[in-house]
Amino acid sequence: MTTCKNCKIAINSNFCPNCGHPAVLKRIDAHYIAHEIEHVLHFERGILYTIRELITTPGKNVRHYISENRSRLVKPIIFIIVTSLIYSILSHFFHIEDKYISYYESQHSTTSKMFLWIQGHYGYANIIIGIFIALWTKLFFKKYGFNLFEIIILLCFVLGMSMLIYALFALVEGIAHQSVMTYASILALLYGVWSVGQFFDPTKLSNYLKAFFAYMLGFITFMLSVFAIGSGIDFIFH
Repeated sequence: MTTCKNCKIAINSNFCPNCGHPAVLKRIDAHYIAHEIEHVLHFERGILYTIRELITTPGKNVRHYISENRSRLVKPIIFIIVTSLIYSILSHFFHIEDKYISYYESQHSTTSKMFLWIQGHYGYANIIIGIFIALWTKLFFKKYGFNLFEIIILLCFVLGMSMLIYALFALVEGIAHQSVMTYASILALLYGVWSVGQFFDPTKLSNYLKAFFAYMLGFITFMLSVFAIGSGIDFIFH
């Protein structure tokens, strides 16, 4: 008889009857790593399956995920982190962001440093921007009864797909040496507006207009917040 390492009760089987924790953990080896990668990428309820579902009917599938079945799609936080990582790797490899995002000011100001971080890490900054978009989305669609956290989950999926759009166009630009990232921005915006509008009610044109303004105002308020925080820090400490 041994003791469960997780909940500390005595067990005499291979798994704890209380929490399901294995009595003896297997060592981490190549098989374990391969299994973990397969768990993330496998088609059923994996990233590939999630991407397929989010291409066809994103709003419907995310709404189903939130309201009915949370096992069909990849966890939204994992999804946006992985897709942002994919974009960041491609962007840094091909030096994509250096061509499109620039901020010139005193290199010693906090505001400048914050914008330069955004310039170099747009994939991760996009996650923060999503919170601002979520706030405006909550305001515009409050009659539908979804709380802020549910809307953030929606945007994790939507912005994750946007990162894949950026990643695809970054790959094309890096290989073909053609400036196409502007088209990626337009396509990502259209996808986001379409997805959010479809999530709430695909039959109402006004929902797509609200989604568009939520996106625009989210981005604007994010940039203003960065400027205000940076300027405030500089004012206090300099």
